This record gives sequence, structure tokens and C-alpha cells, in this order.
Amino acid sequence: MELWPGAWTLLLLLFLLLLFLLPTLWFCSPSAKYFFKMAFYNGWILFLAVLAIPVCAVRGRNVENMKILRLMLLHIKYLYGIRVEVRGAHHFPPSQPYVVVSNHQSSLDLLGMMEVLPGRCVPIAKRELLWAGSAGLACWLAGVIFIDRKRTGDAISVMSEVAQTLLTQDVRVWVFPEGTRNHNGSMLPFKRGAFHLAVQAQVPIVPIVMSSYQDFYCKKERRFTSGRCQVRVLPPVPTEGLTPDDVPALADRVRHSMLTVFREISTDGRGGGDYLKKQTSGAALTSATWGVGERN
Repeated sequence: MELWPGAWTLLLLLFLLLLFLLPTLWFCSPSAKYFFKMAFYNGWILFLAVLAIPVCAVRGRNVENMKILRLMLLHIKYLYGIRVEVRGAHHFPPSQPYVVVSNHQSSLDLLGMMEVLPGRCVPIAKRELLWAGSAGLACWLAGVIFIDRKRTGDAISVMSEVAQTLLTQDVRVWVFPEGTRNHNGSMLPFKRGAFHLAVQAQVPIVPIVMSSYQDFYCKKERRFTSGRCQVRVLPPVPTEGLTPDDVPALADRVRHSMLTVFREISTDGRGGGDYLKKQTSGAALTSATWGVGERN
């Protein structure tokens, strides 16, 4: 079926309109720029996953494939002008399994994760990611552990298997204990699954803190510019001799130390500092002016 001449003219006009409209939106609308950047970010990851799948498939499902994904994703920070600074990498235990716990702000956490990801370390992710097209398949081939959070029994069973895998196959796992993305510039209460896992396997917990993205990224304000992010690896927290009864206090202690560091590195002029300092100073000014104290 051939298009009649008028249809070709219409398609050409639409194409020319897009050529004019897209650059105009890019330079004139910060919200449009935000959506364009996020669309490219997700689309580029899906495309890279397509390239990674045949390479990873040679080994089959194997945690060593995570090195391939990491290598292919490391350049993305340069595309967006995001400078990632890592401190404390020497705190990673050199030759034993452990559980990494990290704060979770947005899908951009992937950039910080790939920058500091230790060898033979895979994330624990929600099962929905498995169905995310090429990205889901690439993650499966890289040994990512999927958990159905809606089915508690299944999640507990998977965690028990993971505890055995940690010890028998020298694997490390990366967990976001907040359970979901948190865009409010702080940390949500921690779920205890990662801490139960570490105690069950009697392996250390390595906390990792990523500074606030608020000076260059904000979903609510539809803002996405260039900026800096600091990733801080904290000293490992031992779990030898701890029991399930100790898990609540352990989770609270680790969260408190991570939150303290998060506030420190997000207000020191590096990674989120400028925006968060303005917010903090503004809140302090309001409290001083109106006599309103901070409430927990």
C-alpha cells in the first residue's frame, strides 16, 4: 500500500515540526529537559542491556557477568555531567562474603552503585524488574536476586537460600533496606530483611551512603542538571554472635550511622550540598523567625 503524495507532505511537515519543537522545548522548558533526560537514561540502559545479553549468555546465569554490566554502565555519568566521588573503598572486607546496605533515592543510584560495586556482588531487587525487557534479562544473567515483596513466605525462603549462597559461593549482596525510592532528601525507616540475612549468615554489614542528589536532580520539581555525588563506604559492622533478637537494634544502629554521614556529606559542599544547605538555612531561618522547633 503506497501513501498518496499529500500524506508524504504531511509526514515531512510533522518531521520538520519535531525538529523545531524538540530543541525549543529543550532550551526553554526545564520540565521538558527533565523528561527528555530521563527517557534517554532509561532507553539507553535498555539498549546497553541488549548489547550485554549475548556476551553474558556465554557464561549463562553467573555473578561474574555483573562485571560486564558494570563496564557497560560506567560511562553514563559522563553523558549527564555527574561527578561521582568515592571515599572509604578500603573498608570493603578483602576476602569474605558480606551484605552491603545503601540508601535509595532514585534510579540514578545505579551510577553510584556501578562506581563502587565490589567483585562478586549482586543486588537484591524486586521481582517486577525481571519483566523489564532487556534490562530484566541482563540482570538475571548477571545473577541479580529477585524477591516478591508481596509474598512474605517466598521472600523469607529466598533470603535463606541467599544466606547459603553467601557462604558457599563467596558472593556479596547489595540491599536497599528502605525498600523503595525516597525523594525527600532523607532516609526512610529500614526494613530488616538485609540484617536478618547478615545475622543468619554471620557475615559483616557494609553500609554505603550516597549523598543527596537535590542540587542536580529533583523528581518533584522536574529538575535534572549536572552535579556531584559523593559515595561513602563506612567501616563494616560485625554480626558474629548476634541472634535474630538483636536485629532491630542492629538495623537502628546502622541506619543512625548512615543518616549521620548522609547529612554530613550532603551539606559539605560536595554532592547535594548547595541545594540542601539552602533548604537547611531556610528552615533554620523560619524556626528562628516564628519560634517553631523541628519535630520528629
